[in-house]
Order: sequence, then structure tokens, then C-alpha cells
Amino acid sequence: MQVDFYQLGGAPAEQVIVSIAQRLLAADQRLLIVAADDAGLARLDRVLWDQGATSFLPHGLAGGADDARQPILLSATPDAPNLARNLLIADGEWREAALSYDRAFYLFDAASLEGARLAWKLLAGRDEVERRYWAQDDDGKWQQKA
Repeated sequence: MQVDFYQLGGAPAEQVIVSIAQRLLAADQRLLIVAADDAGLARLDRVLWDQGATSFLPHGLAGGADDARQPILLSATPDAPNLARNLLIADGEWREAALSYDRAFYLFDAASLEGARLAWKLLAGRDEVERRYWAQDDDGKWQQKA
């Protein structure tokens, strides 16, 4: 399993989430996006709707009748009724349940930096986990740093 750590700098989290979601949908994969904050999930729901007619990202908020059919599901818990094998942690709070997915995307900012460092260390040496650390360069492009 692979965990991609994304250190948010200049780019807003929503922009990074949209980019990752678009790539996964293009590859016909499903995604579960997790955040504990209901207001944050509602904001992200609006952002995914507002991508325009040509780049709408089909998704839903967990708890609906069609959860299993959603290619992207927004949830407060790491349970994936949409059978996603990709988990995106949007609130900077590491969840050990991420290790049950094929791939996890862990977004963190300055406020959650210490938690990210701890998660990085806790995953070190686990044979089944490949860690990658991404940060933006001065031009705003994502560069793999580790």
C-alpha cells in the first residue's frame, strides 16, 4: 500500500483534492474523502459541484441512499460504502484505517505538521507501506521530496 503525504503550502486543499480526484476518476478508480468537520465536507461538496459542466466531479455526501454508487464519497469516517480503494485524508488528522486501502493521500498544513511527522515515523519500516512525501516548489509544481 502507498501513502502519499502532501504538505499544503501555497495551494488551497480544495485545489489539491480536485486534482487528485480528477486523476483517479480518469483511471476509473473510486475515492473516499475523509474529514471530521461537517462544515469542511459541505464546503468541499460545493467545490466539487462547481467544477463546471465539462469537469463536474460526480460525488456524494455519505449517508445517502446512493453511497455505494458514488465514485467519490465525502465522509466523516474511513468506511467506504462506495468500495473505494483510495482514501484521501483532507483534515490533517492521520487515521490508521488508511492502511486498509490500496493508496492513501494525506494532506496536511502547518497546523497539522507535527501529526504528519509522527505518522511518517510510525509508518517507517513497515514492509507493506511505501511512503512518499510531496511539496510544492516555487513555481507551484508538486515535487516528490522523499
